[in-house]
Amino acid sequence: MSPKQKEDPGITTAEPKTKTKPKLERPKLYKVLLHNDDYTPMEFVIVVLVNIFNKSESDATSIMLHAHTHGYAVAGVYTFEVAETKVAETLKLAEQAQFPLLSTMEPE
Repeated sequence: MSPKQKEDPGITTAEPKTKTKPKLERPKLYKVLLHNDDYTPMEFVIVVLVNIFNKSESDATSIMLHAHTHGYAVAGVYTFEVAETKVAETLKLAEQAQFPLLSTMEPE
């Protein structure tokens, strides 16, 4: 159409309906830490790592030794809810076994 011609008011142009997907951010990750103490047996820490954190025997042993020599070790890195659950399960199991094993979480 030339600029001098007017558009017919009864005719509308259809604009494509595009849906923009919201840009999703990756969830923040949290490290679950196991802290060393003088009373919890090494074997119990290995049992916790195998049963709660699904580590192999060799991985659990190396994580346990790292905690023993450095004071703490990272048992795993998870989203907030999963990390919170792992900490709670660890503390519950330690309490049932009457060991003072400390497990915490911190942002990565």
